[in-house]
Amino acid sequence: MAIETIQATERARTGSGALNAMRREGFVPSVIYGATENKNIKVHAKTFRDMLNASASSQILLNLEVEGSAPQRVFIQDLQFDAITGVILHADFLAVTDQTLLTAKLPVVLTGEPKGIKMGGALEQLVHTLKVKALPNDLPLTIQADVTGLNLSEALTVGDIEFPPGVTPTLHGNVLVALVAMTRAAKSAGVESEADAAE
Repeated sequence: MAIETIQATERARTGSGALNAMRREGFVPSVIYGATENKNIKVHAKTFRDMLNASASSQILLNLEVEGSAPQRVFIQDLQFDAITGVILHADFLAVTDQTLLTAKLPVVLTGEPKGIKMGGALEQLVHTLKVKALPNDLPLTIQADVTGLNLSEALTVGDIEFPPGVTPTLHGNVLVALVAMTRAAKSAGVESEADAAE
């Protein structure tokens, strides 16, 4: 998986007034931690936002190049957003190595068409994100869940999902992820079939 590199600049200013001024200048105040010492930085807001908009997940790996130094591989640990505008207010980056065990919340993408759809059922997704643990080199962007084999009134659980090697879910295996529900039309057809059989 290709990892994007974005530029960052060290920052010295602190306090709400200074941070708000930094945001008005088009930057996201950020911090890198997990290395020898925490480092206060700022990243270009539009560049960072565009990168996130192009990604399936907000918890991804990227390379931060701080003022011309060697790129540092980091994981987006946390993002703070403005509740009204949705603007990114702050970003926490975790410095990682190949052996850093990460916990990430990833989107669940359902693949295939369930058998039960042809019988009048409707596919319902109950879980849209899953928290998983993985090393950086094993971390996917999404969790693919195949629902092709689901018949009417059958469900897919966390335990049914084939996770990539090295990826472990944190939820119990019996948690429902998706199901093929019987629609009103399917129920009506079932009632009519029973009536025909009785006659």
